[in-house]
Amino acid sequence: MNKVYIVVSLLCLLAASACKLPKATTEPSKSLTLPATYLVESDTSKRTPMTVGKSFFTEPGLKALIDTALTNAFDLKDALARVEMARAGVRLNTGLDKPTVDGLLSLGQRKFGDFTIDGVGNYDTKFSGNLSDRQRIPTPIVPDLLIGLQSSWEIDLWGKLKNQKKSAVEKLLVSEEYKNFVTTQLVSDIASAYYELIVKDNELVFLDENITLQSRGLDIVEVLKQSGQANQLAIDLFKGQLLASQTIKKEVELEILLLENKINLLVGRFPQKINRPTIELNQLNLPKFNAGIPSSMLLNRPDLRMAERELLISKADLEVARLAFYPNLNLTAGLGLQAFRPSVILNPGSLAANTFGSLLSPWINRRVLEADLMASKASQKMAYINYDRTVLTAFTEVNTSLKTIDNVTERFGLKLEEVEVLRNSIQASNELYRSGRATYLEVVTAQKNALQSQIELTNVRKDQINAIISLYRSLGGGWQ
Repeated sequence: MNKVYIVVSLLCLLAASACKLPKATTEPSKSLTLPATYLVESDTSKRTPMTVGKSFFTEPGLKALIDTALTNAFDLKDALARVEMARAGVRLNTGLDKPTVDGLLSLGQRKFGDFTIDGVGNYDTKFSGNLSDRQRIPTPIVPDLLIGLQSSWEIDLWGKLKNQKKSAVEKLLVSEEYKNFVTTQLVSDIASAYYELIVKDNELVFLDENITLQSRGLDIVEVLKQSGQANQLAIDLFKGQLLASQTIKKEVELEILLLENKINLLVGRFPQKINRPTIELNQLNLPKFNAGIPSSMLLNRPDLRMAERELLISKADLEVARLAFYPNLNLTAGLGLQAFRPSVILNPGSLAANTFGSLLSPWINRRVLEADLMASKASQKMAYINYDRTVLTAFTEVNTSLKTIDNVTERFGLKLEEVEVLRNSIQASNELYRSGRATYLEVVTAQKNALQSQIELTNVRKDQINAIISLYRSLGGGWQ
């Protein structure tokens, strides 16, 4: 009858706790359908295959900087620390469904009231003839010494602990993807600043060439003034143009210094000179690329993989919050030596043991669980929204980068022709000026236009490089 009573009580408890349990939410349908290619045009035969990762950047100086950054960069060290924290979380959750065993040493004392069951019972025990002297309870203070082991175990009946472990594992994978994301951003920032340094070096070369030409022009005008063939206005115009170029040169030198400091900070070292080759803009060996397909982008981008992992985390957390409404089965046990006299603690008769089983279920006040469930549902919706947004953003970034590369490449070709034409115009204007068939204003204008076109050429080249690096980042980047 006792067994039947226990079984019936357990069944009633389970039935009562199962009333109105929250249902698992259904996953929203995918609303985004990716196109077959990044570009509107389907023909990508003119593009060579693109590989991301370490083979994307081949310049030795840049690769050396990146390798140094992967060891010293503060952002990457921070990301690695996050991985270790997540790994600790996995280790913590791995043992949730296993028994815990703790060593126990308990020292204490008790005094029972004279008008209590314990007090009266212990007093009467002293007069029992069945007890030896060592078994008689001391009065009025009763010492208590316990040495042993204490164990507890939550039985994972419904899979709640399993989902907690799954969530912890996915968080570790998210931290790994975050590290990859930081690595890609770091590589992109270093590459962008490095190539911009090379572009600024070319801009300095252009400025030095123009400053040399403008200095010669100023010398010629001063000579012509002495012979009465020019006036002070011509000298002032030539000198003003020269001073303007020298001012721009100082600005470019400062920009170079700032770029070097930026790279050194990214690399994780104190300011120093950045070693780089001297390469003309039209001879830069830029990485080749192919648009690929959206599926390859989904496999490469760390932020997309992070968003996917966040979906799995939200699903596991929601299941944990839902299963929290089910009863918890806990088993506890203890084994040790217990006595009220230290002198007999090692006596076999001091052996003590206990086992307990408890089935706990929330019945009335479930507001905390309901609030946690609501928050988990909202978190899952946010995870789906973030996933769709990340996919759309990733596709848009790749599409924008490809369009920009095509546009800027055409602009660079046109600007290169413009620079060559305006360079020739400087020589032609000087010859015409010497022969009296052009004014000094035309000479200054030719020099000014040539310098402006050269500066614009460097900016177009920088835009082209940044677009390619943006494509590298948009396709997932990566570095081993």
